[in-house]
Amino acid sequence: MEPTSYFHWTGSPEIFRIGAFAIRWYGVLFALGFIIGYQIMTYIFKKENKPIKELESLVFYVILGTVIGARLGHCLFYEPEYYLSNPLEIIKVWHGGLASHGGAIGVLFALWLFSRKHKKINLLWLLDRIVIPTALVASLIRIGNFFNHEIIGKPTDVPWAIIFNVYQGNQVIGTTPPVHPSQLYESVSYLIIFVLLFLFYKKKILQSPGVPFGLFFFLVFTARFLIEFTKAPQADFEQYLPLSMGQILSIPFVLVGLYFLLRKQRNGT
Repeated sequence: MEPTSYFHWTGSPEIFRIGAFAIRWYGVLFALGFIIGYQIMTYIFKKENKPIKELESLVFYVILGTVIGARLGHCLFYEPEYYLSNPLEIIKVWHGGLASHGGAIGVLFALWLFSRKHKKINLLWLLDRIVIPTALVASLIRIGNFFNHEIIGKPTDVPWAIIFNVYQGNQVIGTTPPVHPSQLYESVSYLIIFVLLFLFYKKKILQSPGVPFGLFFFLVFTARFLIEFTKAPQADFEQYLPLSMGQILSIPFVLVGLYFLLRKQRNGT
């Protein structure tokens, strides 16, 4: 198949720009995920008679944990030498660079802090429920990556391969060869996981304490591990590793998920 027969994604990362100010699809989808997630958690809190005022505080913890964790994760996991030599660059989130594994760690830490302050909300109860909107947020963020022409896949000749623009600043300076749309692979996977978790919650399937949380970690990071085989390296040093950094970081999360799944079987519940 000739490269010209592949779909060429030319959509702009920006929705509109006024001078130096721009609204980007990534930011809108990121925010949309949290807005929908808030509505889902509101439904859950009301259904289980939890105080809504606690939820308002929870949103603050989660957003802060996500952004700080994702930023630190990118800086320390993918470009540690640069950011440790230029620490002030770490706070410049608007320059881009967020890592989902760091975001996951940041959210877990934020939820732990939240549960220590808000004694009425059990941490494991919260983890089992917050994974539902988290899967949806992850799906929307990957669509944002698609709009940004970033986290692209390896060159391929599969019929659904996509040609992306290559940007330098706001200027298109070239195109990629046909590559795997790895962002969409992840987005669809996380959307399916979201639907499963929400249906399981509604139907009260696999709802023993810790099981939904374990199932989320196992499914999401197993999917991430497998999809990484289709991704182009995110950092130069990855070409010298037997696995990508994304795969290496996913393994502990998969093991945590298995622990929470198997401990319930071992305990006979």
